[in-house]
Amino acid sequence: MSEIDIWTEKYRPDTLDEVVGQQDIVERLQAFVEEGQIPHLMFSGPAGTGKTTSAVSVAKDLYGSEWRQNFKETNASDERGIDVVRDQIKSFARTKPVNAEYKMIFLDEADALTTDAQQALRRTMEQFSDNARFVLSCNYSSKIIDPIQSRCALFRFNRLEEEQVRRYITRVAEGEGFRISEEAIQGVMRVSGGDLRRTTNVLQTVALRKDEIEEDDIYTAAASLRPQEIREILKLALNQDFIDAREKLSELMIDRGLDGKDVIDAVHRELFDLDIPDEAKMEMVEFLGEYQFRIAEGGSNDIQIEAMLASIGNLDT
Repeated sequence: MSEIDIWTEKYRPDTLDEVVGQQDIVERLQAFVEEGQIPHLMFSGPAGTGKTTSAVSVAKDLYGSEWRQNFKETNASDERGIDVVRDQIKSFARTKPVNAEYKMIFLDEADALTTDAQQALRRTMEQFSDNARFVLSCNYSSKIIDPIQSRCALFRFNRLEEEQVRRYITRVAEGEGFRISEEAIQGVMRVSGGDLRRTTNVLQTVALRKDEIEEDDIYTAAASLRPQEIREILKLALNQDFIDAREKLSELMIDRGLDGKDVIDAVHRELFDLDIPDEAKMEMVEFLGEYQFRIAEGGSNDIQIEAMLASIGNLDT
């Protein structure tokens, strides 16, 4: 287990009561646990919001000390074909649970399963419903076929609020014995975007080298643009100073090892604070989505980012 994994496990809740920021979901899950019966479950939402943690916590609350014998976790993004369903999942589902009525099978990133694998999973859920309960975790429930969705109780996880992330940062700092400035806390919350896993990774990366963490340390570790840097680039682009904006952004991307998606995310975080009309902000959101999609589909980072700067310069502000 890597150092990052050790920190992630160390600060992962042991029970549903300790899950951060998903109170309504926790209460609904606790009701199932108190009854001693859970249906098939589907957890949907952004990364780092507690989906895996909630699944493990349900197993711990339901099975107690024997939860490991009755719980299997499979990452569908690593093993996304039909064989993982036919072999690993079926083999575990058909064995007898330990001092329980049924086992739990957790499929993380289930939206990465191929259609054939999902069809096989649907049949497996039908065949072993008396002996196993399935918990599916995904970023996009729309990528799960309807026959599986209809068999599951759906729980939608939301991004965590800043105050919840702040309390988590404080808890980690106290537990690991490092000091972190208010500006650095703001930086962690900005780059993590409500993702506690990313929050943990950034904090550990810095804390391995320093006992006192400042704002610059956070942006360096996260390979992210600082707010003042992106605002300066946006100001140049809005003033139609395309060449200077392009050169400055190119230098920062090379220096920090940033890709196009990192830049677009940084621009999106800052655009709502720009002193420009709302209509211009709406246009920016629209073309940022387009350029992000092009990059995701294999478009050139450099060309798409330059096109983004040109579009910003053409806004009617």
